[in-house]
This record gives sequence, structure tokens and C-alpha cells, in this order.
Amino acid sequence: MRYSANSAWVNNDEYDVAVIGAGHAGCEAALATARLGFRTIVFTVSVDSIALMPCNPNIGGSSKGHLVRELDALGGEMGKVIDRTFIQSKMLNKSKGPAVHSLRAQADKAHYSRTMRQVLENQENLEIKQAEVVNILTEHGKVTGVQTFSGAIYNCKAIILCTGTYLKARCIYGDVSNDTGPNGLQAANYLTDCLKELGIKMYRFKTGTPARIDKNTVDFSKMEEQVGDDRVVPFSFTTNPDDVQIDQVSCWLTYTNSKTHEIIRNNLDRSPLFSGMIEGTGPRYCPSIEDKVVKFADKERHQVFIEPEGLETNEMYIGGMSSSLPEDVQYAMYRTVPGLENVRIVRNAYAIEYDCIDARQLKPSLEFRTIEGLFSGGQFNGSSGYEEAAAQGLVAGINAARKLQEKEPLILDRSEAYIGVLIDDLVTKESHEPYRMMTSRAEYRLLLRQDNADQRLTKKGYEIGLISEERYQRLLKKEELIQSEIERLKHANIGNTDKVQKLLESFGSTPLTSGSSLAELIRRPELSYEALKEIDVNRPELPVDLKEEVIEQVNISLKYDGYISRQKKQVEQFKKLENKKIPEDIDYDAVKSLRIEAVQKLKEYRPISIGQASRISGVSPADISVLLVYLSGGH
Repeated sequence: MRYSANSAWVNNDEYDVAVIGAGHAGCEAALATARLGFRTIVFTVSVDSIALMPCNPNIGGSSKGHLVRELDALGGEMGKVIDRTFIQSKMLNKSKGPAVHSLRAQADKAHYSRTMRQVLENQENLEIKQAEVVNILTEHGKVTGVQTFSGAIYNCKAIILCTGTYLKARCIYGDVSNDTGPNGLQAANYLTDCLKELGIKMYRFKTGTPARIDKNTVDFSKMEEQVGDDRVVPFSFTTNPDDVQIDQVSCWLTYTNSKTHEIIRNNLDRSPLFSGMIEGTGPRYCPSIEDKVVKFADKERHQVFIEPEGLETNEMYIGGMSSSLPEDVQYAMYRTVPGLENVRIVRNAYAIEYDCIDARQLKPSLEFRTIEGLFSGGQFNGSSGYEEAAAQGLVAGINAARKLQEKEPLILDRSEAYIGVLIDDLVTKESHEPYRMMTSRAEYRLLLRQDNADQRLTKKGYEIGLISEERYQRLLKKEELIQSEIERLKHANIGNTDKVQKLLESFGSTPLTSGSSLAELIRRPELSYEALKEIDVNRPELPVDLKEEVIEQVNISLKYDGYISRQKKQVEQFKKLENKKIPEDIDYDAVKSLRIEAVQKLKEYRPISIGQASRISGVSPADISVLLVYLSGGH
């Protein structure tokens, strides 16, 4: 039954937007609507949990770094805050091509949370309220407000659900089960029933986290030190690179072994994951150590990363060993790992179950199809990860604001952004487990690199109203410099001189047999813009604040020109299907020759374009052909 307060009372303050939850999704959603001029209230079960990192103490990583860069280009906050609060930074996959380069920063968790909270507290049009929302109020299929546990009613025109892992949350290890949210915080126990009454389909998912240990009980001499990059690259395009060159802390790498695995196997009957005590479905790509040992039985060891949680704490995170095994088993297995023989656990590892939605109930704008003005973002949509949550929160916030502005929603397609891939996957594909972004999910990843996110999305952020005029003009100047420099290099011909040959020899590059342009030389794998400095006599002086960014784009554009051109042609074909819109009021029953399953799926999803329809499971290429004929008037 829906929760009913003993006495309801109306808060006379009028709000445009109510955001439920202040995790990574809620923060971005609330900041977006407030910055776009709408009076916003954000509810949280605890103000101490604003931008909390209940699991891994880092931002970014493979493909996730792309999301943060894109979020920043659109006017989000996560990239700026991690640039202010990181303690180690690495560009991953540097030995591979630029499409899979991904920035990852180790965070000072407490500092990150405090900093984001300060941003919210000082944002005009934004109010923070510690309260549990128990009811969504609607009239005639449209939201009108929210009600809190105390009975207070807050009227608003749009609501954004960003409840994360808090709805009917349950933390479990061994036979211990606590009805709490992450880190022992209060769960939100009543909103689920209200949502179900509104006709929203719910799932039960789970995720997990490893133990936190006392740094003073770790023997680092038995581990491999992991240091940060010599030259740190910031997440935000607004951060001056010189400002993030700090003294970084180390992380450490060690491994499980056969003894670790034996202890785990001998205690699987005590694992709630295998005993049936846990009902929720867990993430395939972030499995517990029990899962790893069972599913990869032939592996002799698994990586374990020991990562500091911050500069002002001795707590350390055991990356790669999340678990829901009993406390005594946790001690036994952790102490078999080299360097952890005498380790003391500060916080036990646990699994957490929570309620979330089937995101196929959402439009690509992240608004519910059946409830006007109700938006949703973050882990509540069946995804996992801080970065995925923040990206969805930003889009949900932008689109809630644009709905109130009576403007078309922001819908990023799969050729424009990883955010587009993320949301398209969520709203068109059935998720049997928490969704995680990966580079392999993006068909056009050579175009969707993390280094060019500003060129792809800053203009959209500017048009929306989240990017300043100054920042937009800086982008235009950067793009102008990149194009002019590429053109100059294409026409900068050099002769077959001794100086040129000597330079090529020093980089192990094949000698020239005739003249060449500088652009052709840069295309060689062993050469670069900077490597040719000595023979580039007409090189211009690039602005200091743009020099690194321009050089990077010139190098990538020239080296991968053929591949990029080929992928752009693929995108042109993709766009034809995406631009072929399907009328909202189309009667699929009237489309002859559509298979029954296709009719059912198309009526359920109501895709906005032929492209989106083609990605719905159960809709075949033949069905798409029939639909195209129908839309062209051939019915």
C-alpha cells in the first residue's frame, strides 16, 4: 500500500522541479534545472550522502571517462569536481589507439562529496532538503508534486527520480541482512509502492562492494606500486592543465591465489549469492570474488588493487574483491592475499539489493511514457556506475527544463555521444542486469573519442544554456586553429635534405626518396607534430591555453584520417534512418505485413525513428522494410 502520513500539509513555496535523490545523477539533474532558471528542490535521505561514493573511490575508467568528458562538454559538474579532488590520475589504454583512451582519477571520496555539496549549496535557484519522498502526486496522468514522510506536500511541475540504490535497499553479507542503503544510510522504503500504483514496472537488482581495510595493517612491500601519470590530463575542458599537476598518491597491485580460491569454494554454501538469500540480479561486468572463482575456475589468480579512500583517512579499498561472504570468511580470504596477511577490516564487504525500473518505460528524453513530467536518471534506470548515473541525471535535468520551456528535448543519437549509446541501450533493450558502459557498445567509437567531446557537444550545451559565451568562443577558436593547422601541414612540402633524413633516422623512420608534406610524415606511426618541430620552419605560435589541445587534435586527425572518413560515411547512412521519424500517433495495427511480435514491440516502445525501431529486440529487418514502405505512402 502507498504510505499515508497522519497529517498532510502543503508547503506554500512553489517549485518548478523536484529532484528525488542527491547522488551523482541527482546532483547533475538539480544543477542543470537550477542553472536553466527553474526553482529546484533536491531531496536526500541524508545531506551527508550528497555525491557519495559508496563503492570504488574513482571517477572515469574505460568508456566511463568518455561519459565524464561528454557530460562536461554539455555543461555538467562531475569533471570539474574530480579535477579539484583527485589524488591520482591515469590515462588508460595509452598503448592502443585514441578511440579507447580513457581518463581515470582516484578520488578523495570525502573531499569529492563535500565539494559537490558546496556547489549545490551555492547554486542559485536550488534548495536542498533532507527528507524521504514517499509519494508522487499526479492529476490526469501529469505530476503535480511530491509528499515526504512527514506529510509535507511540495507542489512542482516536473519530477526527476534519481533514487540510486536506496529504494527498499537491503545490505547483505553471510546471514546478516540490514534494511539500509549503502554505507548503513537510511533506505527509502515507501516510494516503490507508490510507483507501482502508478503502473511503473520495477526490477530487483543488486550490486556489491569490497571491504575497507586499515592502511596501517597492509604490507606494501609485497605489492606492485601503481603510480599516476607524469603529466596529468584534466577531465574538464575548463580546467587549466597546469593546475592539476600535483603530488599524487600511489595505488598498489597484488593477487589472489589458490589458497584464497579454496577458502571461497569451501564457503559458497554460506554465500547469500549462492544460497538464494539474494534475489536481485548482479552486474556481469563487475562480479563478486565468489562469482569470479566459480565462473573462471581455471584462473590461478585474480588482480587485487589496494586504493586509498582519501588523504585524511587510513581506509583503503580492495578493488576486485567485492563479496557478500560472512565476516569470518572475509577475514580468512583477504589474509591469504600477499600484503594482507595481517589486515584489519574497517568496513565489511557487502552486497546491496534495491528496486529499480525497466527503463524501456522511458522515452529517449528519459521522461516516462505514461506519466507526463516524470523523469528518471541514474542507477534507478537499471544502470551501474557513478558516471553512467551522472550522464543520465544531466540529460534528465536538461529535458525536464526544456519541457517547462516548451522546447524539443535533447536526444543524443548513437553517432553523437557515448551518452547517446547509453540512453538508447537503456530505453530500447531489455536489461537483465545492471547496465555498464563499455567502448565496445559504441559503433562509432573512432568518432566518439574522449579527446574531442568538446567539439562534439559544447555547441549543444551552449544552445541549451549551460555553456557560457566565453567557453563557446574558446571552442570556436580551437576548432579554427585545428583546421588551419591541418591545412597548413598538408601544403607544407619539404625536400629530401640531409637535415630531414637525419631527423627521420633519429625516430627510426623510413628515409624519404622524394619530397613530402609534413602532413604525410605525421601520418607515420613513429612521428608526430612535435617530432617534426626542427624541420617545420613556418610553424605558428599557438595560444598557450590551447596549444596542447590543438596539437593533440592535429595529430589524431591526420594519423586516422582514412578511418575517420570511413566512419563518417557509416554515420551518414545511420543518420538517414535516425532522421526518418515515426509519427507519435501511428497505428501499427494498420501496417499490413508487420509480424505480430513486431506490432506488439512497436506499440510498447513507440520508437521515435526508424533507426530506433530497428534496434528493438523482436523487430526484424523485414519489419523495418515494411514500415519504410508504409511511411513513404505505399500502403
